[in-house]
Amino acid sequence: MTSIQPFLDRLGLQLPIIQAPMAGVSTPRMAAAVSNAGGLGSLAIGAGTVAQARQVIADTRALTDGPFNINVFCHAPAVRDARREAAWLAHLAPLFAELGASVPVELDEIYATFIGNDAAFDLLLEQRPAVVSFHFGLPTPQQVQALRQAGIYTMATATNLREAALIEQAGVDAIVAQGVEAGGHRGVFDPQAPDERHSTSVLLRLLAGRTALPLIAAGGIMDGRGIRAALALGAAAAQLGTAFVLCPESSANAGYRANLKSERASATRLTSVLSGRLARGMVNRLIEHGEAPGSPPPADYPVAYDAAKQLNALASQHGNSEFAAQWAGQGAPLAREMGAEELMLTLAREMAR
Repeated sequence: MTSIQPFLDRLGLQLPIIQAPMAGVSTPRMAAAVSNAGGLGSLAIGAGTVAQARQVIADTRALTDGPFNINVFCHAPAVRDARREAAWLAHLAPLFAELGASVPVELDEIYATFIGNDAAFDLLLEQRPAVVSFHFGLPTPQQVQALRQAGIYTMATATNLREAALIEQAGVDAIVAQGVEAGGHRGVFDPQAPDERHSTSVLLRLLAGRTALPLIAAGGIMDGRGIRAALALGAAAAQLGTAFVLCPESSANAGYRANLKSERASATRLTSVLSGRLARGMVNRLIEHGEAPGSPPPADYPVAYDAAKQLNALASQHGNSEFAAQWAGQGAPLAREMGAEELMLTLAREMAR
């Protein structure tokens, strides 16, 4: 546990708690509340434009003087396959028909990767958030070095030993060790490679003996006891996502919140149906339909996500959330409904017991 205090001191934190970026759920209010409470708030900018990213950074800075993390997606560009995409849309046609709509004529690659996105890179160098984190892979070593030279602390997600080694070789400052329990997207670099699906605890122990970099535990951690356990296994901090979804500062809608507070929270599944990449969320009709025997493979990420989002937009007009991506980890039944600051204080008290 000797790595905890240097990590906290480097970032100016009082608590070894990081709120996960969670694209579509985290907000400037949430990130600021966590940072003001002594942790590290986070925002994901991979699902928006550079102009939107600039605005959320400004909005967060207006609410906190503390450090916060900006997360970017480093996925390979989508492999476009007209035949595969047409087959996937044909499979979804009955669901669109239920909502009185035809399937989209075409799908778009709705989330641009940070790799090769010079405008997003320049924005980070200009704005200099305290932390920048990478998901799905890494930018170039030169970009990592440029961010570090600008005084930015860098972190990247690893799900196995090989990814952790690549992170260390790239000169990144810390590793987010993401276990299979985690909600949202698996941070795997190569979706086609075998996935050992290590638990958070096993991954921490594997990495603790093989790297000198600080480890951030991510996956299934919902309370102070879970944080304390992760620290005891070698983590310098714990990253919690699902634990913050029910906070009023999150942008989760009413349907998402209702499901997370219901029995449905106990049924989560890793699936590529919603986005084209493995991600863990609460099971719904779209997942069941897309994984039914004989189903074709979904379109590549993030093209499949465009189809799911269009289907959900239609359904939501009828108050139907059965096609929504409601990401949640295996600890979802432990989610609590309270303000982000109150949750941070609660976690701190639980850790100290």
